[in-house]
Amino acid sequence: MSAAEGPLVVGVDTSTQSTKALVVDASTGEVVASGQAPHTVTTGAGRESDPRQWWDALCEALRQCGDAAHEAAAVSIGGQQHGLVTLDEHGEPVRPALLWNDVRSAPQAQRLIEELGGPKAWAERTGSVPGASFTVTKWAWLAEHEPEAVRATRAVRLPHDYLTERLTGLGTTDRGDASGTGWWASATEAYDAETLAHVGLDPALLPRVVRPGEVAGTVRDSHDLPFSKGTLVAPGTGDNAAAALGLGLRPGTPVLSLGTSGTVYAVSRHRPADPTGTVAGFADAHGDWLPLACTLNCTLAVDRVAALLGLDREAVEPGTSVTLLPYLDGERTPNLPNASGLLHGLRHDTTAGQLLQAAYDGAVHALLGALDLVLDEDADRTSPLLLIGGGARGRAWQETVRRLSGRPVQVPEAKELVALGAAAQAAGLLTGEDPAAVARRWNTAAGPVLDAVERDAATLSRISGVLSDAAPLLERAPENR
Repeated sequence: MSAAEGPLVVGVDTSTQSTKALVVDASTGEVVASGQAPHTVTTGAGRESDPRQWWDALCEALRQCGDAAHEAAAVSIGGQQHGLVTLDEHGEPVRPALLWNDVRSAPQAQRLIEELGGPKAWAERTGSVPGASFTVTKWAWLAEHEPEAVRATRAVRLPHDYLTERLTGLGTTDRGDASGTGWWASATEAYDAETLAHVGLDPALLPRVVRPGEVAGTVRDSHDLPFSKGTLVAPGTGDNAAAALGLGLRPGTPVLSLGTSGTVYAVSRHRPADPTGTVAGFADAHGDWLPLACTLNCTLAVDRVAALLGLDREAVEPGTSVTLLPYLDGERTPNLPNASGLLHGLRHDTTAGQLLQAAYDGAVHALLGALDLVLDEDADRTSPLLLIGGGARGRAWQETVRRLSGRPVQVPEAKELVALGAAAQAAGLLTGEDPAAVARRWNTAAGPVLDAVERDAATLSRISGVLSDAAPLLERAPENR
């Protein structure tokens, strides 16, 4: 038995490349056990994963947690957003899940925007203008390219929904993750009948949207996990909303997350509706809103450049006028789904380290450009940026964000914030607290603050200029895709 002060809870992060599980003391926030197991993702034009791998990875991650997982009184699952999971009448995947970074549905996204009133109408109805990441565009792509899969589908789920349903036997989701589908209307907080009818998706195939603080179900008898029957299961949520819970965010505090994708977001009391599509008007997991901008290319793209150059990811060198737009997977912010990477300004004296620094600059540029749109007008533009995600502890990432933002940067010491946010949500079921208040009690955002430095406006201007001038190239689909 554990020596925890309070009941134990489990928080899960089922991300793009792995599933992580934390067993957390609900009283203190202490992580008493953890585990992690990988997934595989296809390469090429599409990005797909077999959802059954997520379940196997969850089983393995919890096995690594040992007896502590068996003691847990509640569990919650945070997961990668947007992914389209199609299930047959037996609850088995019809085909591999189409992931958030699969951009093949870009033509369908553009067509749906035009057919349902244009960007402004979409923003007013759903809070967002759908791009290729959004689930509704993936369903439209599937209907066009694999109609037999659509005919075989008896349930449509998001990644975190799939795992939650395997725990409880009930089809549920939450407002945070539902808000990234494109068929959930933020104005009414309900599925949008017009959108569903237009794409031919029967609302009966969709999960029930569980309210914040509501119990989604209990762990059923038939499962392979070390939970006791009757263990409470929280609604879960999307990864960014879970990380916001994990940080205990208050409105107006900006977050920059450096992971497979890069995101900037902040909690807001106001429902977002950006007709430019730069800011996605997501809901958060506890009743407010989470305006967010996302780039597809972040740590993986920069690491790929480092590998091509034969450098360690920290081996950057200053003093460059070279510009590298690392759009290796297309891009979402700016909306360039067909783009590939672009290098400009190469000279005889350009070093490999300067090229690597240019990749960092290019990745951070788009995120900072969206930050002012994410924040409410009355937000404090001088408060520290909370830097989280896999890249947050990298010195090169920290210094690039400081130099290009001109703001102080705080790096929370807590790791695995998505799983911690899910754990806080599970703890809230037991204590009746707001999960964000639970995380603040756990002091998850504590960490060193790096002082502000003078903003490198010249580099930002140079990158913006290259981006503007190169627009025709970046909008052109590569011939070999």
